[in-house]
Amino acid sequence: MPHARAAVAAAVAAVFVLVGCSSEPQGENVDPDQVDSTEIPELGACRLLTPADVEQPANATRTVDCDDKHTAETFAIGELPDEFEDVEYDDKEVGEYAYRTCTKRFEKFLGASDESLVLRTIVSWAWFRPSQKAWDDGARWYRCDVIGGSATSEEYRPLPPTAKGLLLGRPDDRWLICAVGETVAAAEKVPCAQDHDWRAATTIKLGEPEDKYPGDEVVASRTKAFCANSIKAWLNYPATFEYAYTHFHEAEWQAGNRRSVCWAKTSD
Repeated sequence: MPHARAAVAAAVAAVFVLVGCSSEPQGENVDPDQVDSTEIPELGACRLLTPADVEQPANATRTVDCDDKHTAETFAIGELPDEFEDVEYDDKEVGEYAYRTCTKRFEKFLGASDESLVLRTIVSWAWFRPSQKAWDDGARWYRCDVIGGSATSEEYRPLPPTAKGLLLGRPDDRWLICAVGETVAAAEKVPCAQDHDWRAATTIKLGEPEDKYPGDEVVASRTKAFCANSIKAWLNYPATFEYAYTHFHEAEWQAGNRRSVCWAKTSD
């Protein structure tokens, strides 16, 4: 997405971009052939997207050669299920479907060993739907793009020619999330290859997909207790250590997230 990409960590926010309902603008340097198009977008296309572009529900930014500088790559496309044929353009269930779909395919596309690793990467994803006009004309597609940053990024980092398999094996620190600052909440999020004070080291799974939200207090309490033990073990049981944690709230839970992120105070 996104806590855990927002709040105390803002690490992988969401990664989770459940955008609003305005169909304009559709990004900078738009391609007229993409504006209001009812055709499903091209899989594997690359673009120079900005955080401002990602704030919009639709995007018609021109594609670029993936060997050239780019900050986004389309890793999943498809038609929305028939159940969305008659829903409103900004129906929240469309966003929830996109969240589930993009999250699952994002993990597979990056080659991540598990969901925990995905939450600790510097890259995230955004999704787009057709423009309002195209939606009114019957278009019902979605587009998931991997982007070189998170929901808190002021600008995105360039991606390699393809981000496919980016997290296979032991991921390069260039793509893992760390932070610089006294506290994680106020820290600047940077790739772990740079100098840093905190590293997103582990995560905790707080529930299954069908579980109801247990409440802010329970989520915070479980996260704090787990992270204290998890980070101590990750640091090889030092006599003293510092840790922090990031947790989601009900809105993110309803969108599908079930994890919190644990941070270790370390320059390694």
